[in-house]
Amino acid sequence: MFNRTSLQAAAALVSISLVTGCGVFSDSESAGDQRIVVGTMSSPSTLDPAAAWDNSWELFRNVFQTLVAFPTGSTTPQPDAADCKFTDTSSRVFECKLVEGLTFSNGHKLDAEAVRYSIERIRTINVKGGPNGMLGSLDKIETVGDRTVVFRLNKSDATFPFILATPAMSLVDPAEYPADQLRKDGKIMGSGPYVLDSYTERKTAELTKNPFYKGFADRKNGGVTIKYFDDSDAMVAALRKNEIDATYRGLTAEEVVNLQEDKPENKQLQLIESTGADIRYLVFNTQDESVAKLPVRKAIAQLVDRDELVNKVYQGTAEPLYSMVPKGIAAHTTKFFDRYGAPSKDKAKKILRNAGITEPVALDFWYATDRYGSSTAAEFAELKRQLEESGLFRVTLHGKPWKEFQAGYQKGEYPVFGRGWFPDFPDPDNFVAPFVGKENVLGTPYESPRITGELLPKSRRQSDRGTVTDEFVEAQEIMVQDVRLLPLWQGKLYIAAGEDIGGGERALDPQTVMQMWELSRRASW
Repeated sequence: MFNRTSLQAAAALVSISLVTGCGVFSDSESAGDQRIVVGTMSSPSTLDPAAAWDNSWELFRNVFQTLVAFPTGSTTPQPDAADCKFTDTSSRVFECKLVEGLTFSNGHKLDAEAVRYSIERIRTINVKGGPNGMLGSLDKIETVGDRTVVFRLNKSDATFPFILATPAMSLVDPAEYPADQLRKDGKIMGSGPYVLDSYTERKTAELTKNPFYKGFADRKNGGVTIKYFDDSDAMVAALRKNEIDATYRGLTAEEVVNLQEDKPENKQLQLIESTGADIRYLVFNTQDESVAKLPVRKAIAQLVDRDELVNKVYQGTAEPLYSMVPKGIAAHTTKFFDRYGAPSKDKAKKILRNAGITEPVALDFWYATDRYGSSTAAEFAELKRQLEESGLFRVTLHGKPWKEFQAGYQKGEYPVFGRGWFPDFPDPDNFVAPFVGKENVLGTPYESPRITGELLPKSRRQSDRGTVTDEFVEAQEIMVQDVRLLPLWQGKLYIAAGEDIGGGERALDPQTVMQMWELSRRASW
């Protein structure tokens, strides 16, 4: 149904080994009993799927099920809790048949009504900047008996299976989750591979195998402890002291480079690199007078030196990005480079002077201090240096912890702010649609009738996703003209682990979500 070839690059994984010799996996029984400890700087912002369109998905993927998902090696949605397909020729009727005998981890029945309830509560609660923004094409949900769910769409949407595969569409127990408000007791109840035994905010999450689980995940460990860190130095130190077995999300460029070097302290470690499609970009809130004028935004676009930014701050662990659709995803372009070319103070000055702007423009740049790794502060310091060195801007930097930062941008408080995007699914739609429209993930309206009213609807009629390139190339051209978003760089994702940990090369799915069940402990080396 979907074009597999054009999307495979987004999920390609390679392994860079820093260890010598070779290891042998222990027998499946002992490997399956071993507990794995994973460190990350990406703690959940919420424990309720109805509120999450962010890295909270990391935890959700391992505790909840979705109707369809991305098993290791897949770039198109595959059966998870159900077998699903479009039953019409216009991609408007999507039917799912549940696996027989599904239950939640508390023993309650997971039936068609629970599926309907789970998706409907997302729409009812409608958290600002939350996952309801992904369900714009959904008209109504029907159930037929205990095991059949029919999604009727209000327009053609060939990306709907991809949306259902995101952890945002996690299935919840109606007895545990209120229909019209978020769950607030700090607990999770799902039907996924693991049960969340305990959770301490920004500290730890303890996962054990769910005895009622029926799904595709082959759990290669006995359970997982996730430790959340505020500082990447502390996380790497914990790895070196064997306090954690692996790290994910938050390694700085310096740490990656250090781990790649042939040093005695690295002999017991391995580094696994993903060619992931995560991106970083700036958002301009045009409701703020400092960036309301298009020439101001154009001048910033003309000045930012992505090569220098990447080389100074990320040391080869990222590459310059000139469109919102990254390399490796169909319809990737270099539209910003095509339009602006090399960074130029003279060109930027001319843009401002032609608009009657003769004095340095004062700007406030905001970023999250604890979301995307410790390099974020250095990144924004470099952006400030580049803009101020031109003499055309004065930049004040502001950093806040993620929860405060998120609340601020959702209220429209920040003129310019930095965001990261880890793909919901490997399709160009997911790098355009979430950012446009009156309601989007940015909390900052960006209305573009041509994109939302024509290009996206046209592309979503095509189930062969390899045929929608023209629509997304044009959408990116419009985004360059508007300069509401300024792509900066495309990253690589890394897992650092002890030499006795296997499965890291299989643990990242196309959404760059860690599938904890793939991790296992090897026998002694």
